[in-house]
Amino acid sequence: MLEALIKDMGANLDWQMLVVYALFFSPAVILGILFTRSFLREPRQFRNAIYLLATILWLVLLLILRFSQMWTVYVIAALFALFPIVTCTFLVINGIIVIRREGLSLTSLLPMGLALFILLMYCVPMYASQDEFLLGVTALFFFEGLWFSFTFVALLMYSWLYRILPKNRRYDYIIIHGAGLDGEKPTPLLAGRIDRALELWNRQGCCGKFVASGGQGDDEVVSEAQAMYDYLVEHGVPQEAILMEDRSRTTLENLKYSQALINADAQYQECSAAMVTSDFHVFRCAEYAHNLGIRADGVGSHTRGWYWPTAFIREFAAITKAHFWPYLVIAALWLLPSVIRIIGA
Repeated sequence: MLEALIKDMGANLDWQMLVVYALFFSPAVILGILFTRSFLREPRQFRNAIYLLATILWLVLLLILRFSQMWTVYVIAALFALFPIVTCTFLVINGIIVIRREGLSLTSLLPMGLALFILLMYCVPMYASQDEFLLGVTALFFFEGLWFSFTFVALLMYSWLYRILPKNRRYDYIIIHGAGLDGEKPTPLLAGRIDRALELWNRQGCCGKFVASGGQGDDEVVSEAQAMYDYLVEHGVPQEAILMEDRSRTTLENLKYSQALINADAQYQECSAAMVTSDFHVFRCAEYAHNLGIRADGVGSHTRGWYWPTAFIREFAAITKAHFWPYLVIAALWLLPSVIRIIGA
């Protein structure tokens, strides 16, 4: 019936071409549906980032295959060749800037560590072809590196998307995540978070309560919660509008202990919350909140541009640790042929 209708309209229906298009576009459609369904159900999930980037890459590949000209091949080849050089140069420069401003530490070395990883991923395969064992190990490193690179880009893109989602709700509680002290005063990074929380509070008519969340580090004279409390009071917030959570040492503990405070204060009634942290840290907080069953939105404060790459690499490392199973699956698939050969022998 459909074919007859199209012919009556003066067109010819090529079923073979339709089948080919359906086969080529079906992965993008399936991935797009998975992303939409998962995003609408819960936007605070890492798998959303994977679905979204996979959908985009597949569509881009189809467009290149459909409309490719020779110049596009040259452009893609040039970008592929220049990517490690440009990226590594940027990361090394950023690492030097961070070390100069923050001092030498494991965190400040993260950009240079990523630059080294990219160079190894591109260069090692060129020198491994002479040795069978080394070639096999290089293959494992390469495929692990591909997944690493894919998830890095996926998280970078999706965490940006999550941050810009409209958040116009009124919050009963505004959780502020600690970020270090300078003596008894908040560091500029922490002060930025508190100022962002104050902005939210003022926007909703000075309603709701703050949860100042952060314990006392070994090198700190007071708890981060106390420093935040003092800062909020100095900026006109009534003392009774501030809850102090001064036991936490990690992001997960920030949320666990804050949740307990909120439940006790709200007498376990349903309430809404915002988690205010630096923009690079928003998605990880949101994912942890989802895992803990906390109904909360992530809200980000501005981070200085020179510090952002280092901070995001650290966030990516933490999220990768929480979602490490794909690396184990890749390693298992890499080992499978060797195991089969041993059993067969």
